[in-house]
Amino acid sequence: MGSAEKDKKTRQTILEHLPQDAELTRIEFEGPSLAIYTKRPEIRVTESKAITEIVGLIKKRIVIRSDPSVRMAENEAQRTISSIIPHEAEVTNVLFDPTIGEAIIEAKKPGLAIGKDGVTLQEIVVKTKWIPRVLRSPPKPSKIIAHVRHSLYTGSKERERILRNVGERIYRPLVHEIGDIRVTMLGAAREVGRSAVLVETRESQVLVDCGINPGSTRSFEAFPRFDVAQFDPSNLDAVVISHAHLDHCGFLPFLYKYGFDGPIYCSVPNLNLMTLLQLDYLDVMSKQGQPLFYDQKDVRDSILHTVPLRFGVVTDIAPDIRLTLHNAGHILGSSVVHLHVGEGYHNIVYTGDFKYGKTMLLEAAARDFPRVETIITEATYSGPNDIMPTREEAEERLVTIINDTLTRGGKVLIPVPAVGRAGDYACLGRLHEEGDDEGGARFH
Repeated sequence: MGSAEKDKKTRQTILEHLPQDAELTRIEFEGPSLAIYTKRPEIRVTESKAITEIVGLIKKRIVIRSDPSVRMAENEAQRTISSIIPHEAEVTNVLFDPTIGEAIIEAKKPGLAIGKDGVTLQEIVVKTKWIPRVLRSPPKPSKIIAHVRHSLYTGSKERERILRNVGERIYRPLVHEIGDIRVTMLGAAREVGRSAVLVETRESQVLVDCGINPGSTRSFEAFPRFDVAQFDPSNLDAVVISHAHLDHCGFLPFLYKYGFDGPIYCSVPNLNLMTLLQLDYLDVMSKQGQPLFYDQKDVRDSILHTVPLRFGVVTDIAPDIRLTLHNAGHILGSSVVHLHVGEGYHNIVYTGDFKYGKTMLLEAAARDFPRVETIITEATYSGPNDIMPTREEAEERLVTIINDTLTRGGKVLIPVPAVGRAGDYACLGRLHEEGDDEGGARFH
């Protein structure tokens, strides 16, 4: 069946299962999802059963969007939302994403903002025609989150184009049969840093991670080997980023400087974290007088092309490849990447950095997958003599050293990566801040 015929059949299936008074205005691919635009966006609740049936029939993710023509003006919608949500929910901010027609509501008590069985959200949809998404208010304002949201808002038209192109590329008809998977290490093989793995099928190309080697200043050793013959940014279907540390995402904006126009897939928290580290990397390199291989515009392009995903959600990223992200337990948003090629043909798991022990901040890494034929795993600390103590033993030893030092009037400096381990140390400090029973020095 040709692509045009498949599209026609898909649209026909949707029209047959939704009532005429749903007032559909258009149906089109947006990234990995099929977007249904309607003048009555409340059908996402009232026709939820029919929508579930459609998903089962067409085997594609569906999102319901409100047609821009019926959306209330943003200023008026903000006032309406404020009047609908109870004051006790303590709403701190209401933002709008015109690309997808979402109203992002930040509240200190999200449950009260949502209402029992989502009744408050449905009232917002009916009255404003915006789709509400409730988030917990951050303890303090974040400049980087504001920067990311500003980029998405000001680039909404460009993002519409991007998502439409991505959707068309994902759901293009297969030209080649499934088979002959090739994995090429463009970095991080027998070395620490510049993680980049190119996964190729006969039909598609996906790059998993795109990092730098922070310990090297020589470009030939610091960046992935993009000079190999089979690598061409314009041929990539997608880039998947496991987590935000620079050795896994630090070179990502470079791709947009040299022709890549495709999507980035990562976990929801990862978008903000990797943007923070990429901008910080540019700042540090600039202050050190080092050459910049990309600039802030390229970072902004990365933001506009990013499709954040929740853990456990199966997502088409190419005609013959599906992606699922799982918790890696390393830092906030870190992911184990599961690639499913074909209809059960081959499964690849790329761990990135991971941690199986539960910490004060994060759950242990996922270890159960439906099928795995190939594992590509991080092995930085996997030497034969690297026998690690238990986390409890290590924490107790650290606390003892710090308290002994403070008791003697010494000073303690603990240099740690800002994103990741610093949070663990902060939790450890709070846990032990009362000191010992004999009135010894307190560890803060």
